[in-house]
Amino acid sequence: MNNQAYVYKRTLIVVVIAQLFGGAGLAAGLTVGALLAQSMVQGEALAGLPVALITLGSALAAFLIGRMSQRLGRRVGLSLGFLAGFVGAIGILVAAVLHSIWLLWMMLFLYGAGTASNLQARYAGTDLATEKQRATAVSIALVSTTFGAVLGPNLVDVMGDFAASLGIPPLAGPFILAALAYGLAGLTLFIFLRPDPFLLAQSLLDSKEQQNEMNEAKPMQKGVVVGAMVMILTQIIMVAIMTMTPVHMEHHGHSLREIGLVISIHVGAMYLPSLFTGILIDRLGRTVMVVSSAITLLGAGLIAAFTPPDSLFGLIVALGLLGLGWNLGLISGTALLVDGTHPSVRAKVQGSVDVFVALAGASGGAMSGMVASGMSFSWLSLLGGFLALSLVPIVFWAKHSREVEKG
Repeated sequence: MNNQAYVYKRTLIVVVIAQLFGGAGLAAGLTVGALLAQSMVQGEALAGLPVALITLGSALAAFLIGRMSQRLGRRVGLSLGFLAGFVGAIGILVAAVLHSIWLLWMMLFLYGAGTASNLQARYAGTDLATEKQRATAVSIALVSTTFGAVLGPNLVDVMGDFAASLGIPPLAGPFILAALAYGLAGLTLFIFLRPDPFLLAQSLLDSKEQQNEMNEAKPMQKGVVVGAMVMILTQIIMVAIMTMTPVHMEHHGHSLREIGLVISIHVGAMYLPSLFTGILIDRLGRTVMVVSSAITLLGAGLIAAFTPPDSLFGLIVALGLLGLGWNLGLISGTALLVDGTHPSVRAKVQGSVDVFVALAGASGGAMSGMVASGMSFSWLSLLGGFLALSLVPIVFWAKHSREVEKG
């Protein structure tokens, strides 16, 4: 047990270091992906497509990473995912230089593998955690993403100037940082994530009979379904509003520096509250925090819809709440998912669920541009806010069902 506790702590340290790099790679696509595509296709309707392609690539990668992790461990699965993200970032730079929109679409898809690895790294921290440590372990993995994720958007101008000096379009500049960040994250995990936490957790099963029992257990328990629904809905809402915010701001005269500030605060709110979120979830329960997520996302949607378009402060508050609501939903949903699975099938189920989470993000990103173009950014924000309220009956339905089963 002492050895398990030691490896658990060591795993968290390695994941933290990798996520410091991974966060910077994650932020590049969020900040300028839509603007880069808009500059190449000269239209708003397709501005949501980059995030959609990134999340579609993330969906495929999540499936593959989950399967590889189940068979070969977290180290191999996560490292290969970050390597694919590195290749995608380099490809985006080439596409920008060649002004090739088709190459851009393909490389954004590949770039999404880095996003999948960045999110699936949160599971590595839970492999050796006790039930009362799971949400906290997820939080530690997520909060370590904050530094790079917040720093990245604020380097938009700097990386743009650096890219221009190399003959690369300025909007592609952040992807130079992304390539470096994903490469370092992958190397960190591949070299230092030893012993592999998932493989060790597998080996710690008490007996061969218990292993057989685990293999026969149904992985898709009610907690898994509810956890997946919570993560899917929060992902749709967050991606849809976040994707169109830079375009909305640019149309109303905000500078790239202001756009970078808003997105960096948003990304910071996605990850920095993890310092406390996991502890609160482990102490107050999953249900309370899912409801808190719904209320927070509703507030974000209302503020984004009704704040004046030229109000930088209003957009900062709205996107900050949007990030916080996502954080509460993601960690609560992840804890429900881990609670509902056994080690014998856990990585495979986690990868499968993250496929649906990524597809939800792709749908939100793709539809956001169409809704904003056909209606308005305000309507998009309102729809997202009210969609969040559906989280409340979902989580109370699950809680009531568990109470009935126990009774």
